[in-house]
Amino acid sequence: MESYLVSVIKQFEYYKNLGDKTFSQLTFEEMQWQSNEASNSISVITKHIVGNMLSRWTNFLTEDGEKNWRNRDSEFEDTYTSKEDMIASWESGWFCLFNVLKSLKNEDLERIIYIRNEGHTVIEAINRQLAHYPYHIGQIVFLGKLLKDEHWQSLSMK
Repeated sequence: MESYLVSVIKQFEYYKNLGDKTFSQLTFEEMQWQSNEASNSISVITKHIVGNMLSRWTNFLTEDGEKNWRNRDSEFEDTYTSKEDMIASWESGWFCLFNVLKSLKNEDLERIIYIRNEGHTVIEAINRQLAHYPYHIGQIVFLGKLLKDEHWQSLSMK
């Protein structure tokens, strides 16, 4: 099971890197672009990911992953004031996630934790987030490619 933890950390690092490389190509104004009123900008998607991360990974083993202090609706309001502000928030979410993952022991993996009062093994909870974050990071990458058009730099380039 130790290989499971190593593997998921590597996967999360990969997806974080996709976001990082996308952000590095964009201006703050591009990160705030919406195709229409009903769509989300990169900065709003980022805010939602961070809100989810902080809620899910704070006191991961001891508290419900849907925290009372989380205001999910406000995650869909664009309140970042700069690219630096958004990236600092992004980094705080990842810091919280990696802190927990790197502290977990094999014996923790079968423990039951709760998300919205529903029991999950630690493995199930991790897998749930390993599906959720790449979904949204894919949206971020897609929007980045759309915005940069022919100026987009492939994320697979070293």
